[in-house]
Amino acid sequence: MDNLANKSALKVDEAADSRIMSGARGSKPRRTLSRRNIVVYGTLILVSVYYLLPLYVMIVTSLKGMPEIRVGNIFAPPLEITFEPWVKAWAEACTGLNCDGLSRGFWNSVRITVPSVVISIAVASVNGYALANWRFKGADLFFTILIIGAFIPYQVMIYPIVIVLREMGVYGTLTGLVIVHTIFGMPILTLLFRNYFAGLPEELFKAARVDGAGFWTIYLKIMLPMSLPIFVVAMILQVTGIWNDFLFGVVFTRPEYYPMTVQLNNIVNSVQGVKEYNVNMAATILTGLVPLTVYFVSGRLFVRGIAAGAVKG
Repeated sequence: MDNLANKSALKVDEAADSRIMSGARGSKPRRTLSRRNIVVYGTLILVSVYYLLPLYVMIVTSLKGMPEIRVGNIFAPPLEITFEPWVKAWAEACTGLNCDGLSRGFWNSVRITVPSVVISIAVASVNGYALANWRFKGADLFFTILIIGAFIPYQVMIYPIVIVLREMGVYGTLTGLVIVHTIFGMPILTLLFRNYFAGLPEELFKAARVDGAGFWTIYLKIMLPMSLPIFVVAMILQVTGIWNDFLFGVVFTRPEYYPMTVQLNNIVNSVQGVKEYNVNMAATILTGLVPLTVYFVSGRLFVRGIAAGAVKG
């Protein structure tokens, strides 16, 4: 009997080996160059070229001298690379009465962006945490007011804000502009944080309450360590919005406090002397480097945070 069992097992193994050698059965793998993939990737390539072509033109133009630019071929790479336009855009270009380039505007933008981002995100995260986990009296009314505030056009509020800042004595200062950016960033950030915290497991909050943890203990020791993606989203949104802002910068500050975008506008639209396109392109790239860098460094967390915090009710 043992010999018969061994022979049967041997035949089974041989049959299995023959099936493996003959190839696995099942659905055929999809072709890499299918019609669908060609359409999808072709569309993506066209869209990428469409958006990257202006950036390419800006970069190659900023590295050319004016004699080469006057030849007229904007798509040709520079025959002789020069960084003089970048130096002039940063330290020598005239932005009105001053001819110190974008350097002063850069530091003004840093002094505006950093406190605005930190304060708005800190307050909005606490607001979202309270609205999601602590059902206090009037929470729904407060949340409704915030949502309405997110859709009010900024232009409608300019004159009242000017009056308020003037009465506070901070109109025309960087402090006043920080207050404005912090307030206008609050509604959408609160919505993002509220949706994100509402999507976290409720059992964590209840367990912490049972253990006697209070409002700030739960927020600092439980919610914050789990909220890196949504904080990255909030940071990117605020840095991009505040750094690229032109309207508030030109309305609520004086020339010595103008942010980088306002000075860029003054350089590009200057009517004095020869139009230096290479300097204009270099100044434009310099102005956009900060938000681009922030986004590319933390882009993956940005996508995760948007998916986690923007689709839950």
